[in-house]
Amino acid sequence: MKRNLLLGKESHEVELLHQDGVTTLVWEGESHSIDILELEPNCYSILLGGRSVEVRLDPAKAPDSDTHAYRALLYDGAYEFALVDPRRALLVGAAAAGAGGGILSSPMPGKVVKLLVQPGDSVQEGQTLLVMEAMKMQNELKTTTAGTVTIIHVQVGATVETGTPLITVVAPEP
Repeated sequence: MKRNLLLGKESHEVELLHQDGVTTLVWEGESHSIDILELEPNCYSILLGGRSVEVRLDPAKAPDSDTHAYRALLYDGAYEFALVDPRRALLVGAAAAGAGGGILSSPMPGKVVKLLVQPGDSVQEGQTLLVMEAMKMQNELKTTTAGTVTIIHVQVGATVETGTPLITVVAPEP
Protein backbone atom coordinates (compact mmCIF):
# COMPACT_ATOMS: atom_id res chain seq x y z
CA MET A 1 0.00 0.00 0.00
CA LYS A 2 1.15 3.53 -0.75
CA ARG A 3 2.14 5.76 2.13
CA ASN A 4 3.15 9.38 2.49
CA LEU A 5 6.56 9.60 4.15
CA LEU A 6 6.84 12.84 6.09
CA LEU A 7 10.43 13.93 6.63
CA GLY A 8 10.53 17.37 8.20
CA LYS A 9 8.33 19.57 6.03
CA GLU A 10 8.77 17.33 2.98
CA SER A 11 6.28 14.68 1.92
CA HIS A 12 7.16 11.79 -0.38
CA GLU A 13 4.96 9.05 -1.82
CA VAL A 14 6.48 5.63 -1.04
CA GLU A 15 5.46 2.00 -1.42
CA LEU A 16 7.17 -1.32 -0.68
CA LEU A 17 6.16 -4.13 -3.00
CA HIS A 18 6.98 -7.81 -2.35
CA GLN A 19 6.54 -10.21 -5.26
CA ASP A 20 8.20 -13.56 -6.02
CA GLY A 21 10.85 -13.02 -3.34
CA VAL A 22 11.84 -9.61 -4.72
CA THR A 23 11.30 -6.37 -2.82
CA THR A 24 10.84 -3.11 -4.72
CA LEU A 25 10.77 0.36 -3.26
CA VAL A 26 8.62 2.79 -5.25
CA TRP A 27 9.76 6.33 -4.37
CA GLU A 28 7.84 9.19 -6.00
CA GLY A 29 6.79 6.84 -8.82
CA GLU A 30 10.28 5.44 -9.53
CA SER A 31 10.97 1.75 -8.79
CA HIS A 32 14.19 0.67 -7.07
CA SER A 33 15.26 -2.89 -6.21
CA ILE A 34 15.93 -3.11 -2.47
CA ASP A 35 17.07 -5.84 -0.07
CA ILE A 36 16.13 -5.57 3.59
CA LEU A 37 17.49 -7.97 6.20
CA GLU A 38 16.55 -7.75 9.88
CA LEU A 39 19.81 -8.24 11.80
CA GLU A 40 18.17 -8.07 15.23
CA PRO A 41 14.92 -6.57 16.52
CA ASN A 42 14.57 -3.02 15.13
CA CYS A 43 17.97 -3.18 13.35
CA TYR A 44 18.11 -3.65 9.57
CA SER A 45 20.67 -3.96 6.82
CA ILE A 46 19.41 -2.25 3.67
CA LEU A 47 20.98 -2.68 0.23
CA LEU A 48 19.79 -0.06 -2.27
CA GLY A 49 21.52 1.08 -5.44
CA GLY A 50 24.71 -0.82 -4.65
CA ARG A 51 25.01 0.84 -1.22
CA SER A 52 24.62 -0.97 2.08
CA VAL A 53 23.34 0.91 5.13
CA GLU A 54 22.62 -0.33 8.63
CA VAL A 55 19.54 1.31 10.15
CA ARG A 56 18.11 1.10 13.64
CA LEU A 57 14.42 2.04 13.85
CA ASP A 58 12.86 3.12 17.11
CA PRO A 59 9.30 4.32 17.62
CA ALA A 60 8.93 8.09 17.93
CA LYS A 61 6.11 10.24 19.26
CA ALA A 62 3.34 10.52 16.67
CA PRO A 63 0.85 13.40 16.42
CA ASP A 64 -2.05 10.93 16.36
CA SER A 65 -2.73 7.21 16.68
CA ASP A 66 -3.06 6.74 12.89
CA THR A 67 0.45 8.04 12.17
CA HIS A 68 3.41 5.70 12.48
CA ALA A 69 6.43 7.76 13.54
CA TYR A 70 10.01 6.50 13.77
CA ARG A 71 13.51 7.62 14.61
CA ALA A 72 16.08 6.10 12.24
CA LEU A 73 19.66 5.92 13.45
CA LEU A 74 22.19 5.75 10.62
CA TYR A 75 25.96 6.09 10.42
CA ASP A 76 25.65 9.85 9.85
CA GLY A 77 23.01 10.73 12.43
CA ALA A 78 19.39 10.36 13.45
CA TYR A 79 16.35 11.17 11.35
CA GLU A 80 12.71 11.31 12.42
CA PHE A 81 10.00 10.49 9.93
CA ALA A 82 6.36 9.44 9.84
CA LEU A 83 4.32 7.21 7.56
CA VAL A 84 0.74 8.24 6.85
CA ASP A 85 -1.92 6.45 4.83
CA PRO A 86 -2.85 9.01 2.11
CA ARG A 87 -6.53 8.06 2.50
CA ARG A 88 -6.28 9.05 6.17
CA ALA A 89 -4.78 12.42 5.18
CA LEU A 90 -7.82 13.02 2.93
CA LEU A 91 -10.22 12.31 5.80
CA VAL A 92 -8.30 14.55 8.21
CA GLY A 93 -8.25 17.36 5.64
CA ALA A 94 -11.96 17.03 4.96
CA ALA A 95 -12.74 17.16 8.67
CA ALA A 96 -10.49 20.20 9.11
CA ALA A 97 -12.31 22.00 6.29
CA GLY A 98 -15.61 21.60 8.14
CA ALA A 99 -14.27 22.28 11.62
CA GLY A 100 -11.88 25.09 10.78
CA GLY A 101 -14.33 27.96 10.99
CA GLY A 102 -14.83 28.14 7.23
CA ILE A 103 -11.19 27.68 6.23
CA LEU A 104 -10.75 25.16 3.44
CA SER A 105 -7.38 23.47 4.05
CA SER A 106 -5.37 21.19 1.80
CA PRO A 107 -6.21 17.53 2.53
CA MET A 108 -2.85 16.38 1.08
CA PRO A 109 0.33 17.67 -0.51
CA GLY A 110 -0.32 18.82 -4.07
CA LYS A 111 -0.46 21.62 -6.62
CA VAL A 112 -3.28 24.13 -7.11
CA VAL A 113 -4.31 23.90 -10.78
CA LYS A 114 -7.52 25.96 -10.88
CA LEU A 115 -9.26 28.53 -8.68
CA LEU A 116 -13.00 28.69 -9.26
CA VAL A 117 -13.86 31.61 -6.94
CA GLN A 118 -12.62 35.11 -6.12
CA PRO A 119 -12.81 37.19 -2.94
CA GLY A 120 -16.34 38.54 -2.56
CA ASP A 121 -18.02 35.58 -4.30
CA SER A 122 -21.03 34.00 -2.57
CA VAL A 123 -20.77 30.22 -2.27
CA GLN A 124 -23.09 27.42 -1.25
CA GLU A 125 -22.25 24.46 0.97
CA GLY A 126 -20.77 21.70 -1.20
CA GLN A 127 -19.64 24.08 -3.98
CA THR A 128 -16.26 23.35 -5.58
CA LEU A 129 -13.82 26.17 -4.78
CA LEU A 130 -10.63 24.92 -6.40
CA VAL A 131 -9.03 22.00 -8.21
CA MET A 132 -5.84 20.50 -6.86
CA GLU A 133 -3.54 17.89 -8.41
CA ALA A 134 -2.16 15.27 -6.04
CA MET A 135 -0.76 11.80 -6.73
CA LYS A 136 -1.34 12.40 -10.47
CA MET A 137 -5.07 12.90 -9.94
CA GLN A 138 -7.16 16.08 -10.02
CA ASN A 139 -9.29 16.61 -6.94
CA GLU A 140 -12.17 19.07 -6.56
CA LEU A 141 -12.11 20.69 -3.12
CA LYS A 142 -15.50 21.80 -1.87
CA THR A 143 -16.61 24.08 0.93
CA THR A 144 -18.64 22.80 3.85
CA THR A 145 -19.72 26.36 4.66
CA ALA A 146 -22.17 28.60 2.80
CA GLY A 147 -21.12 32.23 2.81
CA THR A 148 -18.74 34.70 1.18
CA VAL A 149 -15.18 34.06 0.06
CA THR A 150 -13.04 36.51 2.03
CA ILE A 151 -9.46 35.32 1.50
CA ILE A 152 -7.74 33.19 -1.12
CA HIS A 153 -4.49 32.09 0.50
CA VAL A 154 -2.93 30.50 -2.62
CA GLN A 155 -2.56 31.09 -6.33
CA VAL A 156 -2.70 28.78 -9.34
CA GLY A 157 0.53 26.81 -9.61
CA ALA A 158 1.25 26.89 -5.87
CA THR A 159 2.56 23.71 -4.30
CA VAL A 160 1.01 23.13 -0.87
CA GLU A 161 1.44 20.74 2.05
CA THR A 162 -1.25 18.93 4.02
CA GLY A 163 -3.16 21.39 6.21
CA THR A 164 -2.20 24.53 4.26
CA PRO A 165 -5.06 27.08 4.36
CA LEU A 166 -6.41 27.53 0.84
CA ILE A 167 -9.59 29.61 0.98
CA THR A 168 -11.51 31.30 3.80
CA VAL A 169 -15.31 31.43 3.61
CA VAL A 170 -17.22 33.48 6.16
CA ALA A 171 -20.79 32.42 6.92
CA PRO A 172 -23.47 35.15 6.80
CA GLU A 173 -24.44 36.63 10.14
CA PRO A 174 -27.80 35.35 11.44
